[in-house]
Amino acid sequence: MASSQYSFDPANEVDVELVLAVDISQSMDTEEQEVQRAGYVAALTSREFLDAIQVGPIGRVAVTYMEWGGVDEHFIVADWTVIQDASSAAHFASKIAEAPLRQVQRTSIASALEKSVFLVQNNQYEGLRRVIDISGDGPNNQGGSVTAMRDRMVASGVTINGLPLMMKSNKNTWQAMLNLDHYYEDCVIGGPGSFAIPVRSQEGFADAIRMKLVMEIAGLHLPEPDPYFQRVAGREPIRCNLFD
Repeated sequence: MASSQYSFDPANEVDVELVLAVDISQSMDTEEQEVQRAGYVAALTSREFLDAIQVGPIGRVAVTYMEWGGVDEHFIVADWTVIQDASSAAHFASKIAEAPLRQVQRTSIASALEKSVFLVQNNQYEGLRRVIDISGDGPNNQGGSVTAMRDRMVASGVTINGLPLMMKSNKNTWQAMLNLDHYYEDCVIGGPGSFAIPVRSQEGFADAIRMKLVMEIAGLHLPEPDPYFQRVAGREPIRCNLFD
């Protein structure tokens, strides 16, 4: 889906164009942000992730890491980079590890999705698949309807996967009461093979990220049944526009 400003170059062919879109709203405290950063660094440099890349027909992926908050609050922490081996993975991960932490006020999943797809459409790469990997610890509360934006972005040819963050230890937090995992399933993810993996503890963050990245790079679908998931048909649907 590369922009016409770039001429075709076989070196720019990749198995996946992947946007890591990471929530930095103020509900994420400093400790959680540090856990989040460390989790991505560990996953991106893991043997499982690198092995998954090698399985692809081309053997390389293009990745960018964007932090987001409210409408038009998007920060490219690590720009598009081709990862094909341990060295390129370590170089990309180091940009994430070394960037200063920042925090913003609002949570516009809709705006983050739109920006993520813009990044995919205006890079130099030609991916066999295009994936937006969006994490967040709350619902969309700015920027219009998240489901309308989700549907528009999926129609452009991307798959949107979710990482709902439910790491607060208190089960009575608004995240748990809202059923944030169900919100992501019903309102945020979409496209071929899309899935969401909830993160329920800081200890489990790195494992969830690694599992998610491997599945995205390898083009795997979740097995059924899976302990991470509850069948949507077995519960009440989420009212997606409740917070828009």
